[in-house]
Amino acid sequence: MSTPHWLFGDQLGPSFTAPSDGGPRHDSPLVMIESRAVFRRRRFHRAKAHLILSAMRHRAAELGDRVTYVRAETYRDGLREGLPSGGPVTVHHPTSRAALSLVSSLDGVTVLPPRGFLVGRDEFASWARAREGRTLRLEAFYRQVRQDHDILMDGDRPAGGTWNLDHDNREPPPRGAPTLGAPAPYRPREDDIDAEVRHDLDRWERDGDVSFVGRDGPRLFPADRREALAALRRFVGHRLSTFGAHEDAVLAADPSMSHSLLSSSLNLGLLDPAECVERAEAAWRAGEAPLNSVEGFVRQIAGWREYVWHLYWHFGEDYRTSNALRHHAPLPSWWTDLDPDAVTARCLSTVIRQVRDTGWTHHIPRLMLLGSHALQRGWDPAAVTDWFHRCFVDGYDWVMLPNVVGMSQYADGGRMTTKPYTSGGAYIDRMSDLCGPCRYRPDRRVGPDACPFTAGYWAFLHRHRRLLAHNARVSNAVRGLDRLSDLPELLRQERARGDSPP
Repeated sequence: MSTPHWLFGDQLGPSFTAPSDGGPRHDSPLVMIESRAVFRRRRFHRAKAHLILSAMRHRAAELGDRVTYVRAETYRDGLREGLPSGGPVTVHHPTSRAALSLVSSLDGVTVLPPRGFLVGRDEFASWARAREGRTLRLEAFYRQVRQDHDILMDGDRPAGGTWNLDHDNREPPPRGAPTLGAPAPYRPREDDIDAEVRHDLDRWERDGDVSFVGRDGPRLFPADRREALAALRRFVGHRLSTFGAHEDAVLAADPSMSHSLLSSSLNLGLLDPAECVERAEAAWRAGEAPLNSVEGFVRQIAGWREYVWHLYWHFGEDYRTSNALRHHAPLPSWWTDLDPDAVTARCLSTVIRQVRDTGWTHHIPRLMLLGSHALQRGWDPAAVTDWFHRCFVDGYDWVMLPNVVGMSQYADGGRMTTKPYTSGGAYIDRMSDLCGPCRYRPDRRVGPDACPFTAGYWAFLHRHRRLLAHNARVSNAVRGLDRLSDLPELLRQERARGDSPP
């Protein structure tokens, strides 16, 4: 009989059961383990817990008698129950250091290469070695991926003659429009498996076994391969064409804009990145989507997602404790409880409500609203990382550690990005419709109507003036501190504000 193969809950697509390159044979029995301890350790978003368990149980239903599906306290318990006779088992490389440590410590477990990514570990290592002594920036990596995997290439040149179309993809939202007007994203229909999961989660909460945050409304994201492919088709066929120009814009009444909403499907393993970029490129070559939209999407999948995955492993476990800015403040309860009604600032209230209700916002609210506020307030980057991990349906350790520690909180001191990503209210006002009805004014630093982002930005620069004065991308702003006649008043105001909801 073939060696049994263990599937983790983010290894749910067909590539994880394919026999090529050392994968399980077609007749290999499969084991899946639903560990209750995972949900006890962290206070996850309820919609995230529902999506993960629904996706796991949908996959088990698809696999039928081939899979042994175990509900256990821990993975170790589940493996003993799923393989009572012991013996060898294979598993594809897990996506977290904790899971890799676990499987590596178990007798008889053979760890196969990772799947679900375009770039192999050896490929990245070779690229990183070639850049020894230089910073491992996204742009250089992205160009290498495009060349090596023939993505959006015309011979040895990038399609359209340029690698980067970011300058075409930074338009503010259409003036006066409440929505972008794009066709709605794909929405799945719940079934009996979803109802069973919701019943179990309700029971666990009633019994005091687990505690969740956020709301669990009708499921918004795919839980099986069929749904994920439908979501991909919907995006490429109806939404990709309007994605690029406004991908950095925010509209209060249109949280999804033209974004793909495919990140959770990719991170569950339901979609493969290759099929996503291939379909997007095919749409451009068929004249069905403009190059700037397609390049922007390809950059997210073949560039940023791959880059983050490899940096997670390349930087090592010590990266988790990076805290170059020495931020140690704890997260306040209004933030951890996802309480938008406690917040006056319309931008933060709107986005926290979106997270509470759906477990998702797109990358700009994450970076320039949620992340920027945490950075300005000096919150502990490890706690901020954990919060993003728990509260987003697409959040996993490998996803959030580089994204939050490096990109969002600048806790690595610039190993990943060239500057702290934070701003005053003027940027938010330019790129969104959030400021108009807000009681705070983006051009006010001091006083009862002072924008918390504008005041917070200057307080942040002042707090880290010595460090940031030598950063070429923010040194001019740091010098601007000398022109603020109201700086002492601003600093007193921000100390008094503390971590209360703005």
